Amino acid sequence: MAPSFGGLQLTPFAAGGRKPSPDDDSEDLEDVWLLDGYDEDGSGLEEGMRRIQVRVTGMTCAACSNSVEGALRDVNGVLRASVALLQNRADVVFDPKFVGEEDIKNAIEDAGFDAEIMSETNQTKPRGTLLGKFTIGGMTCARCVNSVEGILRKLPGVKRAVVALATSFGEVEYDPTVINKDDIVNAIEDAGFEASFVQSSEQDKIILGVAGISNEMDALTLEGILTTIRGVRQFLFDRTSGELEVLFDPEIISSRSVVDGIEGASDAKFKLHVKNPYTRMTSKDLEESSNMFRLFTSSLFLSIPVFLIKVVCPHIPLVDSLLLWRCGPFLMGDWLKWALVSLVQFVVGKRFYIGAGRALRNGSANMDVLIALGTSASYFYSVCALLYGAVTGFWSPTYFEASAMLITFVLLGKYLESLAKGKTSDAIKKLVELAPATALLLVKDKGGRFTEEREIDAMLIQPGDLLKVPPGTKVPADGIVTWGSSYINESMVTGESAPVSKEVNSPVIGGTINLHGALHIQATKVGSNTVLSQIISLVETAQMSKAPIQKFADFVASIFVPTVVAMSLLTLLGWYVCGTLGAYPKQWLPENGNYFVFALMFAISVVVIACPCALGLATPTAVMVATGVGANNGVLIKGGDALERAQKVKYVVFDKTGTLTQGKATVTTAKVFTEMDHGEFLTLVASAEASSEHPLGVAIVEYARHFHFFEDSSSTKDAEDHSRETRFSGWLLDVSDFSALPGRGVQCFIKGKRVLVGNRKLLAESGVMIPTDVENFLVNLEESAKTGVLVAYDDTLVGVLGVADPLKREAAVVVEGLRKMGVIPVMVTGDNWRTAQAVAKEVGIQDVRAEVMPAGKADVIHSFQKDGSTVAMVGDGINDSPALAAADVGMAIGAGTDIAIEAADYVLMRNNLEDVITAIDLSRKTFSRIRWNYVFAMAYNVIAIPIAAGAFFPWLGIKLPPWAAGACMALSSVSVVCSSLLLRRYKKPRLTTILEITVE
Repeated sequence: MAPSFGGLQLTPFAAGGRKPSPDDDSEDLEDVWLLDGYDEDGSGLEEGMRRIQVRVTGMTCAACSNSVEGALRDVNGVLRASVALLQNRADVVFDPKFVGEEDIKNAIEDAGFDAEIMSETNQTKPRGTLLGKFTIGGMTCARCVNSVEGILRKLPGVKRAVVALATSFGEVEYDPTVINKDDIVNAIEDAGFEASFVQSSEQDKIILGVAGISNEMDALTLEGILTTIRGVRQFLFDRTSGELEVLFDPEIISSRSVVDGIEGASDAKFKLHVKNPYTRMTSKDLEESSNMFRLFTSSLFLSIPVFLIKVVCPHIPLVDSLLLWRCGPFLMGDWLKWALVSLVQFVVGKRFYIGAGRALRNGSANMDVLIALGTSASYFYSVCALLYGAVTGFWSPTYFEASAMLITFVLLGKYLESLAKGKTSDAIKKLVELAPATALLLVKDKGGRFTEEREIDAMLIQPGDLLKVPPGTKVPADGIVTWGSSYINESMVTGESAPVSKEVNSPVIGGTINLHGALHIQATKVGSNTVLSQIISLVETAQMSKAPIQKFADFVASIFVPTVVAMSLLTLLGWYVCGTLGAYPKQWLPENGNYFVFALMFAISVVVIACPCALGLATPTAVMVATGVGANNGVLIKGGDALERAQKVKYVVFDKTGTLTQGKATVTTAKVFTEMDHGEFLTLVASAEASSEHPLGVAIVEYARHFHFFEDSSSTKDAEDHSRETRFSGWLLDVSDFSALPGRGVQCFIKGKRVLVGNRKLLAESGVMIPTDVENFLVNLEESAKTGVLVAYDDTLVGVLGVADPLKREAAVVVEGLRKMGVIPVMVTGDNWRTAQAVAKEVGIQDVRAEVMPAGKADVIHSFQKDGSTVAMVGDGINDSPALAAADVGMAIGAGTDIAIEAADYVLMRNNLEDVITAIDLSRKTFSRIRWNYVFAMAYNVIAIPIAAGAFFPWLGIKLPPWAAGACMALSSVSVVCSSLLLRRYKKPRLTTILEITVE
C-alpha cells in the first residue's frame, strides 16, 4: 500500500505571536528545509524578491518535474524554481515587479499540469549543514566506492562525502537549502546503485513505529490527530512498514509530547515506540544477507540438474536415453540445460548485469563486469554452438554448466562475505544494545512530591527528567544521582572492570548497570549527547574513514578490470593462434572441440578468477574490526588514518599533571616566612585560589578548609565540588580583579593589595624578590618531587606551599614497556626543572622538557617531528589540546576534558596509562593483518591468473574450468574478510606481560 501523505501544521514564532499556517500535503520531511527554509522576515530571499509554493498535480516522473521547472524558469522575472516530484510542489522565487502569482500558475498549466497557489509559509532557516547517513547497496569493490564518492561530491550543495565498502554505508554533509536527502538518494540510484536514507543530524525529527493501525479509517484518524497537535510541522506515515516520521518545532513541542499527544488523543488505541536508526540499519544488513542466501539457493536448485545432466545422467541408461531423445532441432537434454541455465543467467544473475551496466555507464569497471563478461561468453557460446549444430549438423560441446555453476559459486561467496562483513560491525551492534529500551520516569506534583512512576521509551528522555534506576537495571541516560547510593558496573563503556561507587551528586553514564541499591538520577545528557552515543559515533566515524594505505587498493582497482580483460583477450588470441599454427597437439582439445573453444575456456577462466574485491576489502574490514576491538577495550580510535599513524610512533610525549600523575594534588607543606598567622596565611591563599580551576588551586583550597574546619578531606568524594562551595561559605575574603596566568599562577587583589600565588616566573615578572632561605626551601621541595607554590602579599613574599601529586601506579611499567616496544618516552610539563626531573627519574623517563607554557608544548612536538619521526602526545587537560592537535597521534585520557578529547585521535576511556600500550600494540597488529590481507589478495591474483590462463598446462596439465575459477574467486574475498576477523581475538597486553613485548 502506498504511503499516506498527511496534512501538516506549520507553527513558527513571529514577532507578534504565533501565526498558524494552513495544511499542506507534503510527503518529504526534510524538504521543509528546501521548500520552506527561510526566515519569517524573508532574510533567506534577495531584497525585493518573493517566494511562493505551488501545488502541482499530474506529474508522474522526473521528466514531468523537469518540464515544470523548465516552464517556470522560462518566465521572465523568475529567479529560481525547484520542483519536488514526490511532494507535488514547486518552490518559486520571483521578482513581483515583472511577474505575478497568476503568471506562474498559468505557465505551469500551459505546460500541461494543474497548479494551485499555496498560502505562504513561514519557517525557520536551517543553520549550517546537515550530516546525512545512507545505506548504499550494489557496491562490490573499491572501484564502486570511488564511483559513488565521485558522483556525490559533484552534487551541488554537497560539502563532503565518504563511502565505506565494508559497511555499505555513506556519510554526506550537505546544505539542505540547496539539496535534500531524496536528491542524494536519486543521484546514487541514477548511477545504478541502491540507496536509502537512514538518519540525519536534525534534532527536530522523530521516527516512530505505530501499532494499532488496522484499516484505512485508523490511518485517517492518526493523520487527523497529528494535524491538530500544535508544533507538528509535517508528517509521513508509511502504512506498509508502519513507520511514522514526524517533523516538529522543538521550541514548541518535544518528541515525548508528540508521542503522548497521539496516544492520548487515540485513547491509547495507538501504541508508539521510537525507532532506533542503528536497529533499522541492522535489519537492512540482515535483509541483504537473507536476499543473497535466497539468490544462492535458487541458483543452486537450478544448477544441480544441469550438473547432473552433464556428469551423472550419461551413466544411467534409462535417463540418458530420455535426454538423447530428439525434440525438434535439439536433444531433450540440450533443451533442459538451455532453459535451466537461462533462468540462472538472466533471472538469478540479473544483479550482475545491472551492476556491470551501471559501472560502465559511470565510465568504470568492477567485479560485476568480469562476471557478466565471463558467464555471458560461456552462455552465448553454448547457445551459438547449439544453433550452429542445428543448421550444419556439426555439434560442438556446450558449456551451459560452466555459466550456471560459476554464478552459483559467486553467489555463495557473496553470501559468505555478507555474513563475515556483518561480523565486523558487531562492535556497534553491541554498543547499541547497551542502551535500555525503556526508562522509569518519576512524575512530581506541584508540591514537588512524587506521584507516580511512568515507563517511557528511553529515546524520549529529556534533560532534567528525574528517573528511577532499580537494582540490576541499566542506567537509561547520562545524569547525576539525586537520591540513593549503589555500585555501578561501567566496564561496558569505560573498560574499567571494578564497580564504581555512586552517591548523591555522582555522575552516571547511560548504558551502565546498577548493581545493588536503587537510584534516582536527573538526566543531563540525552540522545546523541550521551557518552554512549558519542562512543558509537566515534566508532562509526572511524569505520567510515579510509586509512592512507587504502589508496593503494583504490589505484589497483582503477586499472584492475581493464587489465584483466586485456589479459583475457591475450589468452584467447594466444591459445587460438598457437593452435592454428600447430604449436600444441590436437590431443589437448576436448572431444568434438576446436581451437577456439579450447582458447575460450582459458579466457573465461582468466576473467572470472581475477578478484578486485579482495583488494578492496583488505583495509576497511581490518579497520572496522580494530575500531570495534578498541572500543571493547576502552580505546576509542577516531579513524583509519590515526590507526595507521599510531603503528609508526617513535616518540610518546607525556604531560605530567593528570597524565603521569593521578591529578589529585595534595598540600603536604605550608610554611610562612613572615609574622603572618598560619591560619591567616591559608585564608589569604585559599581566597586567591578559590576562583581557579587548576588542580593545584583546588588542592590548596581543600587544605585550607581542612585547617579551618578540621574536615577530613579524604572523606570528600569530589574536592572540586567542595572548593566551589567554599566560595559562598563566608570564611573566604572578598577578591577583586582575579586573573589566571597560564604557566605562572594567579593574581588578584584582597583589601586593595595585590596577591600573587604561583611559581618563580610569576614573582620575578612582578618584581618580587625571593630570599635565599626561601629559595633553599623551594629547592628541597622540588628535589623531593613536590611543586613549590610561592605566595606574595602586597609585593612581599609571605610563604610557600609544597604540593605533591602522586604518580599513577602503572606509570613506570608503561614507560618501560614503551621502551621495549622501541618507543622513546618523553615528559613535558609547565612545572619547574627540579620537580620535573625528580618525577621523570621516578618513572624512568630520560628526556624531560620542563617550564613549558601550554603553547610551547606544541613546539616541543614539532621539534621531534623535524626529522620525520611520528610523535604521539598523551594528555588530559585544556592546556594539552594544542599539543594533542599538533602531534601525529593525539591520545586523550578519557577522564580529561571534552576539549582535549575533541583534539585527540585516540580517546582512552579509562584513566589508565596501560591503554597507551594497548593503542600502539593494537595499531601494529591491525596493520600487520592489513599487510597480510594485501599479500593474500595480491598473491592470489598473481598466482591464480597464470594458472587460469593455462600457463602451466603444457608441463603440468593443470587446467581450471570456469566454474572452478569462479569458486576460487568467490572464496578469495571470504578469506580476506575472515583474516580480518581474526583481530577479534586480540587481547591487550597485561601488566605482567608488557615488559615481555619486544620490537618485531
